[in-house]
Amino acid sequence: MFPSICPKALLVVLMCVCAASPATNGSAKKTKMTYSFHYETVTDKPFNQSDSIKPNCSTAGGQPNTTISRIQIISEDVLLFLTGPVSTVLIPSFYSLVLISVPINLCALLAFARRIRPKKPAAIYMLNLACADLIFGILLPFKISYHFRGNDWVFGPFMCRVVTAAFYWNMYCSVLLIACISVDRLLGVVYPIDSLSWRTPRNSIIACVTMWILSFAGSVPLVLSEQTHHITALNITTCHDVQVIDDLILKYRIYFVTLCCALFFLPLLITVVSYARVIWCLSRVPIGIPGRSRRRTRAVVMSVIMLVMFVLCFAPTNCLLLAHYLQFHEGMKDNQQQYANSSYSAYLVFLCLGSLNCLLDPLVYYFGSSQCQRQLSSFLRCENIRAGKSISHSTTDSDPAAERS
Repeated sequence: MFPSICPKALLVVLMCVCAASPATNGSAKKTKMTYSFHYETVTDKPFNQSDSIKPNCSTAGGQPNTTISRIQIISEDVLLFLTGPVSTVLIPSFYSLVLISVPINLCALLAFARRIRPKKPAAIYMLNLACADLIFGILLPFKISYHFRGNDWVFGPFMCRVVTAAFYWNMYCSVLLIACISVDRLLGVVYPIDSLSWRTPRNSIIACVTMWILSFAGSVPLVLSEQTHHITALNITTCHDVQVIDDLILKYRIYFVTLCCALFFLPLLITVVSYARVIWCLSRVPIGIPGRSRRRTRAVVMSVIMLVMFVLCFAPTNCLLLAHYLQFHEGMKDNQQQYANSSYSAYLVFLCLGSLNCLLDPLVYYFGSSQCQRQLSSFLRCENIRAGKSISHSTTDSDPAAERS
């Protein structure tokens, strides 16, 4: 009885083991990333059904004499975007234009530190905002080189982590500082007397330090996680754009959703409410006094410009980022992954457009201020006076020589 059953039982057990083996080692690896892809396990020889019933098909170590390897399964849309003109020409070209912000922010930084009465709370916030924008501009050459090289990162895994974290750090630090500026304007316009005890240089410095710490803490997980990944089909190493996360799908989803809600949507609500209150208060100023009416109109226009600039630069990027990560879950279908890939492509484009904020900030907050314009006009008048004096001196010095000739 047993001699007739054992071979059959052995055959059934062996086939179950062979069938279960791909499910553990060769199953499609669950991944989440900025772009979606997965792995499939393959062997170096085709499967032969007769091998499953051969008891001596293994080596002395008890393992099959085959080599198991993994291949990347990545959609054509992702490959086309990584090699297409949008990511390799348009995005780095726009980043190159934003590089102009480096000398502009440097000039604004020096002006805030030396000329624009840095003890005032508003100047302290703008000084920190110029620092954040300057750091962003200094790191831009890494992203420009990465995209111009066909999304191939050559600066090492650690620098990829630093640059990726710095991008998010700068974005959310700018968001928080602009929210602080809006609250400061609200207190100064709506509650000018009651807020004197709050709007002090010491409190402004504490608020700025807190904003730096919050934005830095929000980017720490990006420094601690792997950001580079090699794409075999293109022979490139991407930075943050393609990242295997395996079992961290839920953790990364929670992380980015929390990051967007805490460091963007909450400051966005504060900024919108503050500027709306400021505009409403300024619109109630009586019209009739020429100087006062002109100042009121200027303040309203500047408030509207700041609010619109804030929303246009940061809202599309963060809304797409939030929508992108909300789509990820266990057991995603191919059409869902394709939609997620499309949303991330749009996110990269709007992230590039949002970087224009670091160029507009000094133009609006510093060079657009009335105090800066007064200083600039006085500086130009001094230069004209000096030029006129030098011309007059040169003409008087040349007259005796002309007479002697």
